[in-house]
Amino acid sequence: MRIFNFSAGPAVLPESVLQRAADEMLDWHGSGMSVMEMSHRGKEFTSIIEKAEADFRTLLGIPSNYKVLFLQGGALAMNAFIPMNLLGSKTSADYINTGEWSKKSISEAQKYCQVHVAASAEDRDFTYVPPQSDWQLSKDPAYVHICTNETIGGVEYNWVPDAGSVPLVADMSSHILSREMDVSKYGVIYGGAQKNIGPAGLTFCIVRDDLLGRALPITPSVCNWKDQAEHDSMLNTPPTYGIYIAGLVFEWLLQQGGLAKIEQLNIAKAAILYDYLDETDFYISPVNRADRSRMNVPFHLIDKKLDEKFLQGAQQRGLLQLKGHRVVGGMRASIYNAMPIEGVRALVEYMKEFQRSNG
Repeated sequence: MRIFNFSAGPAVLPESVLQRAADEMLDWHGSGMSVMEMSHRGKEFTSIIEKAEADFRTLLGIPSNYKVLFLQGGALAMNAFIPMNLLGSKTSADYINTGEWSKKSISEAQKYCQVHVAASAEDRDFTYVPPQSDWQLSKDPAYVHICTNETIGGVEYNWVPDAGSVPLVADMSSHILSREMDVSKYGVIYGGAQKNIGPAGLTFCIVRDDLLGRALPITPSVCNWKDQAEHDSMLNTPPTYGIYIAGLVFEWLLQQGGLAKIEQLNIAKAAILYDYLDETDFYISPVNRADRSRMNVPFHLIDKKLDEKFLQGAQQRGLLQLKGHRVVGGMRASIYNAMPIEGVRALVEYMKEFQRSNG
């Protein structure tokens, strides 16, 4: 029986990537070493990280005036790194609150600066993205922060905010590389790799050159983007194996036809699931239609007493990790790039079968 893993993260990886990593585990390209054993400053790993960055730049069309950093600590650590690196002489920053990950970003930033919540979706249980016409930006913030895809609530920005001359900072952990985008509209893009890029432990940061050198004096060197950029992400030992796997994923994406092709597939996958949710009254999709995530699809059964039965049946059919986050409950299907369309079809077929048996 084929297993389909709908985990929100760490998440499914392309099968061919896992197979290649297995084949190269003991001996990478005739070096006689596993990537895990290599010196991060040796010629072998240097070639790995340089190719990974080059392919990442190609996929996203990253302009030359942006640095790509491969760091550690996940998005939660980056929530502290951001004010540390961007405040400069300013004391405040604007945040848009669209859910649980936005709230974590706000909480962490409050340790370093005054946080102005310029808009919030809390009034409707974080089921939508506040339109920019409702934003109340402050007069002189150091930056404007958004979470472009809320993994828990299934809310995604399907548009790019205009922050004017203020740097727009985006947590893109859970939908990076899922669609085409214009990097130049952002000052900083960051996220954890464990959803659409690679294994847990790797963090990416794309930062515009002119934003380097603003770090607070208290910023540790390892957290200072300027220091890391000057050392090509090797101020300390980077997460070497995570970078290697990310590089294989980047290669896989290029082989699929790049982000234009991947986005078309992601649109098709999401449509299969949302179309069914819209035609049934047995399940509920809580998110405003215009703001639905293509990557993370939360849904609820009308009769919550059936939740456990639904999950047990899904498990028996090889449909794994469908339980919703503890904050919101219900179900959640994460259908990242590596989830084949067959997995989404299998889920919908099971949902129909469960409705027939329990409706």
